[in-house]
Formats: sequence, structure tokens, C-alpha cells
Amino acid sequence: MLNSNVFIEGSVMERDTFTTPIDQRYFEDYIPGVVHEFGPITVEEAEIISFANRFDPQPFHTDPEAAKKSVYGGLIASGWHTASLMMRLFVDHYLSHVSSLGSPGLDQLRWIEPVRPGDTLSVRVTVTEARRSRSKPDRGILHSYCETLNQHGKVVMTMKALNLLMCREIK
Repeated sequence: MLNSNVFIEGSVMERDTFTTPIDQRYFEDYIPGVVHEFGPITVEEAEIISFANRFDPQPFHTDPEAAKKSVYGGLIASGWHTASLMMRLFVDHYLSHVSSLGSPGLDQLRWIEPVRPGDTLSVRVTVTEARRSRSKPDRGILHSYCETLNQHGKVVMTMKALNLLMCREIK
């Protein structure tokens, strides 16, 4: 670690779960270098098709027969569906229910492996940086590296998240 606010890739990570309940969590509870793991959520064929019909209507997402003839050899979830499932777990288990102020964006979203019907996903989040806002001392800026994994432990999606959180203590 460079300092207590930045996690350097390659340094030893601490695996932990939060000791503070999600409805009492503030910026100070997110510690750089700590890894949080949560899930699971199972992907159903009907959900894949329904999501894709509405938001990403490509044949390998919407039509099991056409998908068999595709490069994927079968139906796969839209990457946006995978991101939505990850977000569900992220909100349910990671983001504070009392101090989250939303997100100004994310970086480097990557879909690494296809997600298929019946896959069970989990999420591993590493807090990579946590710093107080210089212009608004009542809040902090949280950087997290998020990996979505399937039931075989294979990473299917990664992204770098940026979140704004209220601080418990104003300095």
C-alpha cells in the first residue's frame, strides 16, 4: 500500500466482510485493499431472452435456435444483462443504503466470457482507493475494482467503479 487511502495492485489483499451493516455504512467503512465477495445470483434462460428482447435484441441473446448456429454455440446473456445482475448484487451487498450519493461513472467495463442460462454469478470487489472530496468535505470518493465470476470461478466481467458516499465524520 502506498498510503492508507490507495491500494496498489500486486500488494497483499485482505479478504473480509463488512462489520458494519449496509444500512449503517459510510465512506469510512470502505478500506483500500479489502476484498468483499458476495452472491450468488442464477441466470435463467427466460430472463436472458426477456432482457434481450427489450434492450439488446441480437439473435444469440433472444433465439435459442439461432444462438446454436452462432459463434457462441448457444444462448448467451447480453453483456448489459450481466452488468445489471452484477449491479443488483453490488447494491444489495456493497453500496451503503444510507450514504450512497450515486456514481459519476465507471471505467474499463469488459465482458470476458459469455454468461449462459443456468450460470450462477458472484461478485468480488476490491476497494482500490478511498479519498475525501477536496471541495465537499462531507463526502468521499470510492474507487472499486469489480469482478463478476461464474460458478466455476471464471471471471466473466470486470469494471472499475466510482462511487460518491457521505462521510460519517466531517473533517
